[in-house]
Amino acid sequence: TDPLSPQPAVAPQHGHRAAHRSPQGMGHKFGTEHLGSGTLQTKGEEAVENYAGNYRCYASNTLGTAMTQEVKVIVESSPVIPKQKKQRRKAYEGESIVLTCNPPQSSSPLKIHWMDFSNDRVMTGLDGNLYFSNLLSSDSRDDYICNAQYAAALTILTVTAVSLTVLPSNDVIYGKKTELFRPTGLHSSILALKGDRVTLECIPKGLPTPIVEWRKKDGTLKDMSGRLKNHNRWLYFDNISQEDDGEYECRASNSFGFATHTFTVTVEAAPYWVKEPQNLMYAPGETVRLDCLADGIPTPSITWSMNGQALAGTVDDDPRRSVTSSSLILRDVEVSDTAVYQCEATNRHGSILLNTNLFVVELPPQILSSDGVIYRVIEGSDVNLHCESFGSPRPHTTWTREDMVPLLVDPRASLFTNGTIQLSSVSHEDSGTYTCSVKFSNISISANLEVFNQTTISEGPKDIRVLEGTTALLACDFYKDPRLQDFYVKWKRDGVELQGSLPDDKYTIFTNGTLEMTKVHLNDSAHYSCEVSTVLDHATAKGSITVIARPLSPRSLTLSGGRDSRVILQWIEGPSHNSPITEFIVEAEEKLHTGEGKGIWKTWERISGNQTQVQLTLRPFCTYRFRIIAVNEAGESSPSEPTEDHVTPPAAPDKNPTDVSSNSRDSGTLIEKRFHNGDNFHYRVFWREAEGARTDTNWKHADVTSPPFLVGNTSTYKRFEIKVQAINAIGKGPEPEKRIGYSAEEKPEDSPTEVSTTVKNCTVEVRWRPPKRVQGLLKGFKQREKPERRSHKDKRSWVVEVEGTNTSKEVDGLRWYWHYELSVTAFNSKGEGPHSPSRRFETPEGVPGPPASLWYKSPTDTTLILHWSPPLDANGVLLAYMVQYKEGTSQDSPMRMQMIHDPSVNHIVLNDLNPSSYYEFKVIAHTAVGAGEPINRRLATLLEGVPPSNVTVDPSNTSFNLSWIPGERHRNHVFHIYYTKKTGAASQWEESEMVNSTQGFYSLTGLQPGTQYHLKIMHGNNTQWEDVMWTIGPEMPGGLAWLTGLISAIVLLVLILFIFCLVKRRKGGKYAVKVKEEKEVDYEARPMKDETFGEYRWVISASVLKFFLLIFQLSGLEVECPPCDWKVVSSYQRLKKCSSTLLKGLDWGVEPPNGF
Repeated sequence: TDPLSPQPAVAPQHGHRAAHRSPQGMGHKFGTEHLGSGTLQTKGEEAVENYAGNYRCYASNTLGTAMTQEVKVIVESSPVIPKQKKQRRKAYEGESIVLTCNPPQSSSPLKIHWMDFSNDRVMTGLDGNLYFSNLLSSDSRDDYICNAQYAAALTILTVTAVSLTVLPSNDVIYGKKTELFRPTGLHSSILALKGDRVTLECIPKGLPTPIVEWRKKDGTLKDMSGRLKNHNRWLYFDNISQEDDGEYECRASNSFGFATHTFTVTVEAAPYWVKEPQNLMYAPGETVRLDCLADGIPTPSITWSMNGQALAGTVDDDPRRSVTSSSLILRDVEVSDTAVYQCEATNRHGSILLNTNLFVVELPPQILSSDGVIYRVIEGSDVNLHCESFGSPRPHTTWTREDMVPLLVDPRASLFTNGTIQLSSVSHEDSGTYTCSVKFSNISISANLEVFNQTTISEGPKDIRVLEGTTALLACDFYKDPRLQDFYVKWKRDGVELQGSLPDDKYTIFTNGTLEMTKVHLNDSAHYSCEVSTVLDHATAKGSITVIARPLSPRSLTLSGGRDSRVILQWIEGPSHNSPITEFIVEAEEKLHTGEGKGIWKTWERISGNQTQVQLTLRPFCTYRFRIIAVNEAGESSPSEPTEDHVTPPAAPDKNPTDVSSNSRDSGTLIEKRFHNGDNFHYRVFWREAEGARTDTNWKHADVTSPPFLVGNTSTYKRFEIKVQAINAIGKGPEPEKRIGYSAEEKPEDSPTEVSTTVKNCTVEVRWRPPKRVQGLLKGFKQREKPERRSHKDKRSWVVEVEGTNTSKEVDGLRWYWHYELSVTAFNSKGEGPHSPSRRFETPEGVPGPPASLWYKSPTDTTLILHWSPPLDANGVLLAYMVQYKEGTSQDSPMRMQMIHDPSVNHIVLNDLNPSSYYEFKVIAHTAVGAGEPINRRLATLLEGVPPSNVTVDPSNTSFNLSWIPGERHRNHVFHIYYTKKTGAASQWEESEMVNSTQGFYSLTGLQPGTQYHLKIMHGNNTQWEDVMWTIGPEMPGGLAWLTGLISAIVLLVLILFIFCLVKRRKGGKYAVKVKEEKEVDYEARPMKDETFGEYRWVISASVLKFFLLIFQLSGLEVECPPCDWKVVSSYQRLKKCSSTLLKGLDWGVEPPNGF
């Protein structure tokens, strides 16, 4: 009940009679009512049987009366079983038997337990009996007990106790056909209610124990909700539905027959609600329609009540009220129509009831939804703007945009009855403020709509294949609205979230969403999804990783086919690791039957990956082992375990040696090559002389173990027929083929004759006749060609080989206008014979090559002197040169030509050229044959040069390095560089030596350090360039120059005296040997350098060196000390290096003072 409504008074009703004399709940003989709850409780002294019957509960207050569905109370006494004697049963082995259990009946379901029996031969039926399809001797027991459990009464009763004795029988061996214990007959009809639990039972009997199968006649078992239980004896529906309606067949069978039974299952339904009436509030004068739609099988009937009283019969008909099968319509309602209306649906399987509260009141309108709510949505989605109102009559709400245009003019807008408006497929243009108002009042609220861009994944993960142990990358490039700050990227593997970016974790999720997976393994193959989520939406993309790896080794290798030379190798392939096997490599280890040496595994054969066996042909008299390697795109597997040794028996040779030939190294020697096979193997060599009609009729032969075989007493280069046959202990090889061989060769004795030449351009055709006495197999001829040149530059010669018996040869690539001589010689395998007499010939004159070089001079801007050098390959007598030139590169520009008929002239002067244009020049040499190839240059005249105007100055202590870029087409111009000191007093301008403008660089020396100079370059009377620069170094005051000179002289004098004193001290006087040893003990303790032995050592302190450096620096002298490579260098070390630079030729031994 509504807490704001008046509290109801509860009144139960029994058998359509009021359980209380008044709604206020006065006492009654049926017991007492719990205050405020409507619960009835029996009195202890009353008989419980008095409460059996049907009950309803009515709850009433000032707004109406509600009632419950009818409740049926059943009163049962506790189950009691009279004392029974223990049953004793006897039966023969193999028979079928039923142990019955008949417990007292109860309205509530009860469970039957026969100890722990449950298998396909012995089981408990739905009726509680224990069924034996056939008896075994082990079924003899005296403790078969049936217990009945009454859950409602909390009672378990022992119903039956049976002692079973199984007697042996010889009929067991014959078996029994299948029959059915339950159900009986051929057909059963089952009526079930939708949602109930239904079990179809089929218990067979027979020997051996039958099997049970089920099928649905108008469908398949896959299409139904039932499942098989109890060794297929039950077809169980936990929640049967209308789709389970139909015919089912049970078929039990064994080897002696079968039995069937058909179940027709009809599924009906108790009433259930399709549409329920709602509790609503109305204003006076409105029309109310209460819809109450129920369904069921059979279709239920609908009745209406008001405040518990049926509207048909007991209540006077009201013209404003009409009742149909499923609706109650009230027109022009009044406040007095406020009541509780009941809708009840009933069929033969039960009834259902609903109470609906109807309030007829008059209340002022108000908006219950909050004002100023901000709605954030994604572009393209739907949004509901809430404006829930309350009032009676129901308030009418309207929505407007910021421009006061009604929102319902937009076809995407839909207004619900509660005031909420839905806007479909919103866009960014829909962002803004909307106002909800109640008509005929000044009540309104506003709603703000913000539209955000949709989150998208531009590049999601792909379906990739990666090699095991490598790194896999799955992309997840996404876009989100920048205004949405909070977001997260989530990766899932087969729907389970991955935890990334953890220490030592194989998964890493980068800031751009990319997933990195290191050292992938086979079990990393899965489907991966990337999900980017914001507070408003999310985007998902899916991909997969397939990790491929080398296959596992094949296994279970077997050889079949016996001990002959052909065997079949079979194997079982190992897992391919996500990559199909493309081929198998069969490797073999072959060893001779003698067992000598270690076998080496070699590839025997490669076969397709879809085969798992191969036939192998083996050689006789060998021992074999085989192994298999599987190959896929990831690589090769490890070799399989090898097969056991397979030994092939010996056999006669199956072929003779191949490539049998004579290799005559010496006169009278014949060598035979072979091929062997088998035990006790050797060769039988056959030969006979074959010179035309003198061919021997008898073969000579000899047995050898290996080649070569020498045949003696033969003439030079005689023709023989030879053949070799393989033989072993088993037999001979096939009949060998005859081959032709020759005895030893000698060099040819004669030279080719009748050598002739035919010259055509740079090609010569040479012909000759072969020599008569070759003394061997003629392998060809050699032509030696040597040029006899008018010039001494080319003295090369070369040899041209002509293979076989050809007697002519064309030689090309000769030079034009050249003299040659050639000779021809024959050769065989022993070497060359004598040369033919030399023959001379010469090639004709040809066109010359291009001139070797082309250069020019330009004395003026309209004149150009063109120079060239003769061609390297004149190819004849030069007669003239032709000079061609034209202005620019245009095709319309005319070509000018000048012919020079004196070949010794190698230049030409061209005047009246355009100084603003380039020219294309060609120089062509001519012989009597014609013009040769030209040499080309693109040139232009040179313009008048000027001094540079853009000069870069690089200062140093006493010089300026000036650099500039000469003009591309300017002639050289000579100029001076003027400079003067920038001091307070006026100073004279000095000038440099002559400088060429084309050299691009000049060093102006002889300057003073730390001094400012004014530099300029003049062109006539005009200043072409000027600048002011400082030299590097401290400036020396002019008044100190005389002092510097004086100090330098004094220092030099002191230095000379100091050196003289040191020399005198080092020489010293003559001492006694003993005294000298005592005084110089310390010196002898230190080793002396070899280079200082026998020399005077001059020692200068560091302070003196410092003084010298200061004097030289003040004097403006540049002192260059060696650079130092150490990070920290003492002044002593630097002074020592500087001293060696300043005073060359002296050995300075500088000893640093203490702490220096």
